[in-house]
Amino acid sequence: MGNQGRPDNDKKIGVLIGGSGLIGGGILHYFKTRSEGEFDLLAPNSKRLSLRDPEDIRLYLKRHTPDFIINTAITAIDSNPLLTFETNYLGTLNLAKAAVDLGIPYIHFSSAAVLPTGENLSEDDQLRLTPELANYPKSKLLAEMALQEMHRTLGLDYTNIRLAVVYGAHDHKIQGFQRMLFALADQTMPFLFTDQQAMHSYSNAKKVPFFVHHILSHREEFSGQTFHFVDPHPVLLSQLILTIKSYLELKRPMEVFLPYPLAKFGAGCMVALTRMLRGIGIESKMPPELMFLKNFYQTQSLSAAKLKGSSFVDPNPQATIFTELPMLIQYYLTRWEDLNLIIPDDTIFFDPSKRAEIFQNDPKQILASLGADVSQPFLDTCMWPRGGAVDSETGDKESQMQLQQEGREVRQ
Repeated sequence: MGNQGRPDNDKKIGVLIGGSGLIGGGILHYFKTRSEGEFDLLAPNSKRLSLRDPEDIRLYLKRHTPDFIINTAITAIDSNPLLTFETNYLGTLNLAKAAVDLGIPYIHFSSAAVLPTGENLSEDDQLRLTPELANYPKSKLLAEMALQEMHRTLGLDYTNIRLAVVYGAHDHKIQGFQRMLFALADQTMPFLFTDQQAMHSYSNAKKVPFFVHHILSHREEFSGQTFHFVDPHPVLLSQLILTIKSYLELKRPMEVFLPYPLAKFGAGCMVALTRMLRGIGIESKMPPELMFLKNFYQTQSLSAAKLKGSSFVDPNPQATIFTELPMLIQYYLTRWEDLNLIIPDDTIFFDPSKRAEIFQNDPKQILASLGADVSQPFLDTCMWPRGGAVDSETGDKESQMQLQQEGREVRQ
C-alpha cells in the first residue's frame, strides 16, 4: 500500500503534480486550509519532479510513498510534439504505473479537447484517434485510453475528470476564458468571432477541490470512472462576450457576427504577418487558441447528468460564469494593469458597486456607512469560497441577480 515504509500517521499523504496552475493551485490551497487534519498534500515543482523524467517520478514517489496521486499538469496547447507527448501522455502513464505499484488512487485531469463537437456529449464520447489530430487533443486522448486499458488489465484505481472552458481567478497564464477577456479589455476584438448558436460548457475552478476531496473519500463509487465536471447549463459564447462588453462599457466588439470563412482568412493573414515579423527579428506570437478557431463557431456542450446523479453535492449551485464575472473582471483587469499588459483607461475601469465614484465625489458617505460595515463579524462572513470571493449566502446577492438579469437581456 501507499504508506508502507512510513511511520504511522493519521493523515493521508498525497502528491499533486501541477500545483502552480489554476486547477492545481486551487486544490493545493483547499487541502492546506480546509482538510489539514485529514490530508497532507505535497506539490513538488518541475525542478524536483519533472513529468518528462521517469527517474524523477520513481525517486520522489518511492521516497514519499503517497496514499494518492493527483495530476493537473498540462503543456500549453501550442507546445511542440515531443514536449506534449512526454508531458501529457508519458508523464500520465508513468504516474499511473506508479499508482498501480503502490496500490493507490490516481486522479487525472483531462479536457473537453478529447471530445467532438455537438450537444449534451456524454462521458462515453471521444474523438477518433487519428494522426491528423492536433498535438494537445491527441496527447490527452492517448492518456485517457491508456488509463482505461490499465484499469481493465491492471486494476488501476483512477478517476478521470474532464474539464470544459475553465473560469477562475489566480491564473497566471492568459489562456482560455482569460484570453477572451483580455481581447475584450485590450479592444482587439472588433467583431463577434462566433455565430448566434455556438454554445460551450464551462467549469468552475473553485468547485474542483470539493469534488477531488469527495472522490478520494468515495473510491468505490468513482473508481474507473470518467466525469464531466461542468456547470449544468452551457452558455452562448456571444451572450458571454456581450455581457462582458456591457460591464466594461466598451464600444467593441460590434454586434456583428463575423462569418467563419472571413475569420479564418483573417487569422491566416495574421499568421503570415507574425512569421514575417519574426523573420526580421521582431518577437511576435499568435494566440495559441486560434488553432481552435473553428470551435468558436461550433457548439460543444458536455452533459453534467452523470455528475448530478452521483453522491457529490455542489457546494454552491447558484455560482455560474455570469455570477462570477464581477470578481473575475476586477481581478484580471487589476492584474493586467499592474503588469502593464493593458493601458488603464476610464472606458474599461470596472467598478459595479461605484466605490471609486463615491470615494472621489462623496467621501463622507463612506464614513456614514462605517457603522453597517463593522456591525457584522468579519472572519465568519466569507466561508465559501476561500480566496477572496463574495460569500454565496451573505454576499452581494442583489448584484448577482442583476448580473444574471442583464445577461438574459443581452441574449434577448
